[in-house]
Amino acid sequence: MVLSERLKAISSLIENVKSIVDVGTDHGYIPIYLVENNLIDFAVASDINKGPVEKAKKNIQDYNLGNKIQTRLGGGLTTVKPGEVEAAVIAGMGGNLIRDILEDSKKVFKGLKYVVVQPVQNPEVLRAHIYSSGYTIIDEIIVKDEDKYYEIMKIKYDNNKREIDPIYYEVSEILLQKKDTVFKEYLQFKLNKYTRVYDNLTEETDLAKKRKEELETLIKKLKEFLQCF
Repeated sequence: MVLSERLKAISSLIENVKSIVDVGTDHGYIPIYLVENNLIDFAVASDINKGPVEKAKKNIQDYNLGNKIQTRLGGGLTTVKPGEVEAAVIAGMGGNLIRDILEDSKKVFKGLKYVVVQPVQNPEVLRAHIYSSGYTIIDEIIVKDEDKYYEIMKIKYDNNKREIDPIYYEVSEILLQKKDTVFKEYLQFKLNKYTRVYDNLTEETDLAKKRKEELETLIKKLKEFLQCF
């Protein structure tokens, strides 16, 4: 099983566990890769839609792994019982949806060693929720795959709520400390994006003025972070 750079990066964070559930599994690639390479012994490949479950089931059969990977139809973490697996992967969906999945299945989440999450939009929403809801970010990595940047977080529940500068919802503290070259590119990408938004705000309404002030602060911070590399 050859994985994309994104899926390879997600899989690299799975360690020291024997079982996982892959939420929103699509083709079942991550469970197949992990089992095939003896990184885990058992996996549940789940999806809320029947189509992806059927695709995953076919791929699992093609690799003769039906005795080690089960496919289940259902949303979020509802397809597994507390204690049934040791870790989870929730990838390829928006930060808001991942946040909702964690909250809706908190009993299951609390029993996991960790969850690897990869939002495709709104990572700042997910980080804000993580810090304010008693979760810890164990590790983070960033990868560029087909000209898109993906932030991947490994989190666990420890009932340790934190108040931090909101800029670190937008910009990962961990990735800043790592000074990863891909992250530097990502910061420049963000700076260019928010600068364009700022330049296009020509209205003089109170709402527009407030947004410009927020963007000025964000742009200044991004420039400061880039100087750290």
